[in-house]
Amino acid sequence: MNTTIRNIGNSKGIILPKSILTQCDIDTDVSIEVKDHRIIISASPATKRKGWEKAFKEMAKNGDDALIIPDVFNDENTDDWTWK
Repeated sequence: MNTTIRNIGNSKGIILPKSILTQCDIDTDVSIEVKDHRIIISASPATKRKGWEKAFKEMAKNGDDALIIPDVFNDENTDDWTWK
């Protein structure tokens, strides 16, 4: 897809189609970086998990938050582990 760079005050900007933003799970905040002369726009880390807190609270309320894999295995032996 090609687009035009537009003047926005003293800055420049581009219009991103809603379909592209939806595909990338971008709502309002973005992270922008430059890598190998390319501009990379991605969903802000803060928005990637948007709604998780509410979902986790709902899961706890419904009892849907049981562990699938136990935190500690019965036969777990950490004697030979090296801690740094």
